[in-house]
Parts: sequence; C-alpha cells; structure tokens
Amino acid sequence: MSPEDAVHLLKEANTPPEIIEHCKAVAECAREIAMRYNKRHPHSSHADLELVVIGALLHDIGRAQSDGIDHAVLGAEIARSFGLDVRVVRIIERHIGSGIPDQVAADLGLPVGNYLPETIEEMIVAHADNLVDGVLRIGIDERIRRMKRRGFDGDAIERMIRLHKTVME
Repeated sequence: MSPEDAVHLLKEANTPPEIIEHCKAVAECAREIAMRYNKRHPHSSHADLELVVIGALLHDIGRAQSDGIDHAVLGAEIARSFGLDVRVVRIIERHIGSGIPDQVAADLGLPVGNYLPETIEEMIVAHADNLVDGVLRIGIDERIRRMKRRGFDGDAIERMIRLHKTVME
C-alpha cells in the first residue's frame, strides 16, 4: 500500500480533513523517528519504514466514527473491514498514548484486548502521535506537562517516559 492509498482509505472512511492532516503530520514525525532509530541500531532489527508510515497515516481512521478513546478499537475494525495487514491493524489498535494496560482498558469500557504497543513500529507510531498536537510538534516535556494537567497517573507518565527512551535513545 502506498501513502496515497492510505490517504484514500482515510477519505473513504469519512475521516474529517483536519484528522487527515494530523495523520500526515504524525506519519512524517514517525518516519523521522524510525529513520533515526534505524541509524542508532544498525545491528539490531530495523523498524519497517513503510509499515511505520502506513500505520501512522491510518492510526486515527477510527476518528471518522468517534473522538473518544474507543477510536482505536473502531479504527482497527475499519482497517480489518478493508482487509489491511494485521500489523497495520495492531498499530491502529495500540497507538493510544503509550499504551493502555488491561485493567485501565477494562475501566474505560474497552473490549478485552491488548492495547500496549509491542513491536518497534507500534511504539514509534504511538510515540509520534504523542509528539504531534494537531499538525504541530511538541516535545516530550510538554506532553508530560499536559498529561499531569489532565490528571494522568504516575504509571501512565512512566510508560510515556519508557516509550520515549525506547524509540528516541
């Protein structure tokens, strides 16, 4: 799938234009993170750049149906209905914040599932989304300040810091 095909799917799913622009900004950020990650880890498994870009472009496809936390689950359902690669589906499903542990997911009313990013591609897309507000990039310190202001607990903030270290250092 090409990036143009991914944008076409966003439009086909009736994703709002401002969300499409956000997805493009996240894709660019994710591509840059993946390229830096691959340079820093030349002897380990590389992040699949094409998968990162396509996953990032489609990460918010569920926003066509919901602005809530459930948009990741809805997006994964949309991606499955389009017959997309399971790796892209997982990126969409696991991109919220730095991941959502089982108990928190249950408390939020999400279906039983794994909402923690596991692969490097899932981690990169989740973190790129954390570093893009609308179409503007923000730093990790600003993201953490915003999380604290919104009342996120220490565990969520610690997951964010660990994710940042994994993909950025």
